[in-house]
Amino acid sequence: MNTLPETILIQAQSLPEGGVLSPKEFLHLGSRSAVDQAFSRLAKVGKLLRVARGAYVAPVSSRFGTRPPAPEKVVQSLAAQSGEIVTPHGASAANALGLTQQVPIREVYLTSGRTRKLKLGRSEVLVKHAPRWMLALGSRPAGAAVRALAWIGPAHAGESTAAVRRSLAPEEWRALTANRATLPSWLARAIGTEAARG
Repeated sequence: MNTLPETILIQAQSLPEGGVLSPKEFLHLGSRSAVDQAFSRLAKVGKLLRVARGAYVAPVSSRFGTRPPAPEKVVQSLAAQSGEIVTPHGASAANALGLTQQVPIREVYLTSGRTRKLKLGRSEVLVKHAPRWMLALGSRPAGAAVRALAWIGPAHAGESTAAVRRSLAPEEWRALTANRATLPSWLARAIGTEAARG
């Protein structure tokens, strides 16, 4: 029979990259302090990475050594576990849509849950609470367009909305215009003005 740390490691290694483990999943195998101690020791020797309180991931091994899992995979795994909506930040969306050349220095995601920081090796990822309207269209292109336009702001919404319309597929543009009622008035106005151009 495997020891508690071995059982935890086997489970961690069976998960896809970025799969999150919680000590709570192992409470049937020992006391809370024994489980916490096993996780703590595995993190200390580098077999697991503690990304947030009560959340651990296995490092990824490659021929170049080990590295933390990709941030987006960890974020998606946490979202699936907690039932939150998590999407890339508006700056990333604006860059992907060609509205800005700026590349965000720090990885930031928006969530329907609480704001928290994740530690992945030497880098830190911010998962920031966002208002419902920013997440209403989820991770589809129309949702990315909402976040990109919100990041750009009211001053440049007009020309940016025209650029967004050119880059979105017709069904995504329709989804964006159909969602206007949930958006702040300046954004609803910019989208409505662009839609009225026919």
